[in-house]
Amino acid sequence: MSAIRKLAGNFTEADIDDEIILMRLDNGELLSLTETAAAVWRLIDGRRDRSALATALGGDFDGDEQIIASDLGELLARLREAGLIAEG
Repeated sequence: MSAIRKLAGNFTEADIDDEIILMRLDNGELLSLTETAAAVWRLIDGRRDRSALATALGGDFDGDEQIIASDLGELLARLREAGLIAEG
């Protein structure tokens, strides 16, 4: 699989307490990431692929690996659709 990277030119972010706020630069849309979603965002470093992200999450959060992978896929799809990340 391909590494997942943040598209830094498309957003700005602020880390407030346990929450990450992302603002799209093209339209001002805000996205709030808390708990697991914030953990995923912090793990996206341009080197890890989807599998490596799931493995890292599995070490940090208790849960069924299939559920973690499914939830991760949904979050990554939302972030990709928002123009905040890319794979490859």
